[in-house]
Amino acid sequence: MKQNCWEFKDCGHKRDCPAFNEHRLDGVHGGVNAGRACWMVAGSFCSEKIKGEFAQGIKSCRQCDFYQHVYDEEKDDFKVSVILWNKLEE
Repeated sequence: MKQNCWEFKDCGHKRDCPAFNEHRLDGVHGGVNAGRACWMVAGSFCSEKIKGEFAQGIKSCRQCDFYQHVYDEEKDDFKVSVILWNKLEE
């Protein structure tokens, strides 16, 4: 089973985190809600800090061990940000 960010990071804030509640990204990379695309969700928790807007956070997200984990696991099936952004706009 593929891990969601809150499992990988052993996060105690999952129920309060926008990534946990973002249903438009459910199933992306095999995750629950935005659990495997948390870098796309403004206000998500990252290392006990609340991440700001997408444009401010994506650089640090790309350096995140969980982002790298998903990227490595998904390889050719990794969904780039523009595709995920379109799902959020639906």
